[in-house]
Amino acid sequence: MSQQNSLRRIAILYPGEPDASRQDGRFADLFGAFSAQGVQTRAVRYHDDFCADVRLQLLQVDAVLVWINPIEDGHDRTVLDAMLRDVAAAGIFVSAHPDVILKLGTKEVLYNTREAGWGCDTHLYESLPQLMRELPLQLASGKGRVLKQNRGSGGNGVWKVQLPPRGDNNQPALVLQAESTVVVRHAKRGCIEEQITLGEFYKRCAPYFAAGGKMVDQAYQERLPEGTIRCYLVHDRVVGFGHQAVNALFPAPPGAPPTAAPLPGPRLYHPPAKPEFQHLKRQLEQAWLPAVQQLLGITTTQLPILWDCDFLLGPRSDTGDDTYVLCEINVSCVVPYPESAVPYIVDATLNQVHNGYHTPAVSG
Repeated sequence: MSQQNSLRRIAILYPGEPDASRQDGRFADLFGAFSAQGVQTRAVRYHDDFCADVRLQLLQVDAVLVWINPIEDGHDRTVLDAMLRDVAAAGIFVSAHPDVILKLGTKEVLYNTREAGWGCDTHLYESLPQLMRELPLQLASGKGRVLKQNRGSGGNGVWKVQLPPRGDNNQPALVLQAESTVVVRHAKRGCIEEQITLGEFYKRCAPYFAAGGKMVDQAYQERLPEGTIRCYLVHDRVVGFGHQAVNALFPAPPGAPPTAAPLPGPRLYHPPAKPEFQHLKRQLEQAWLPAVQQLLGITTTQLPILWDCDFLLGPRSDTGDDTYVLCEINVSCVVPYPESAVPYIVDATLNQVHNGYHTPAVSG
């Protein structure tokens, strides 16, 4: 196998200046693991300004593994994705393929798969006028909502929105107008909880609908302070876990002055055999993911080489067991990742190349 692999060339693509003399240290384990299999691995830095040069480099390899956010230093992936589609069409394996990202890696997937077993009360706004018509109906109950722009990372474009405390929970639902006050917190680091008018909140959301953008609206999960559980997957197999306290949308303490949310706690990484997460692992691999693949029309070989699903703890069941609610899928740039994922990434990539699998050809 080593002799066969020595003919293989794998590119690891990430953002930066075209300095081939330095590899991104985040991927040292992958470079080492591929090298141990006799695979030639090339570090390729990407920027829109030298996209054509990168394309020529990628046409010389057998597979491209991509780690670039949906929004990177003020740029989106429009130019990059067009180039990657062209490279894939030339017979090079690309993961994650841009067409798979559009199916699986945008916030709209939370709406499209809400009935797959991992969802909650979820709505989709395809325009600002629709948001203005329908969001007041969701907020009138007094429960918190979390709105998310369709493509983004790092909490950018993720907002918790709710009415100010009303005291008597038995009061009738309010009829909300643009002048009505809402309490909002942006999940981007350093943002504070604010009281603004609903009309002002609409203005802040308007840019998210540019160029066909959308927003997804989910019920706020009260157990958020207990942290998120991140399931790392290679294709359809869980290869590790991350557990982290995520504080960006914590409500401010009653009567406290506005302050930024606490910094997130460290993410603790665990191998796929971690006992506490086996129930979640079984549900994801055996029930939810097959249902999602059927809903979205994605085969197992079309699933990304490395991706993750972030879960919040939902309401406890009648028997006191944990339930889980999907809050995000990351496909574009999953890093860092647990050490346990590395051999799975290498094996899956080489299997794709050996089997001659190149372009996903994801339907509709």
